[in-house]
Amino acid sequence: MRLGIVDDSSIMRKTIEKYLDDYDVNVVGTASNGVEAIKLVQNYYPDILTLDITMPEMDGLTSLEEIMKIAPETKVIVITALSDKLTGLKALDKGAAGYLFKPVNSENLKKAFDKLILRK
Repeated sequence: MRLGIVDDSSIMRKTIEKYLDDYDVNVVGTASNGVEAIKLVQNYYPDILTLDITMPEMDGLTSLEEIMKIAPETKVIVITALSDKLTGLKALDKGAAGYLFKPVNSENLKKAFDKLILRK
């Protein structure tokens, strides 16, 4: 399974990768903003993409719309520090398969990941 990780924090990108180490995933690319996220999807068409909302250049919700046009089959998990439910609902409305609030821990990420895998 191809995985893309998008977050403006390199620590968060590494953390997500570490938390998903138990899974049979190949991290095909990482990105630090929405513009890079779109390029990552265009180049690698990941099966699953983790996507931050608050990023420089282009935020996650804006890039999510473009990502869904390019690769509607990609399952996107939004991981955000914005803990209001409206942000999560907007993400789902724009095509995200799920969302988590930061700080994310290993258990929550694995549960969300398991749900995505089972939906295939």
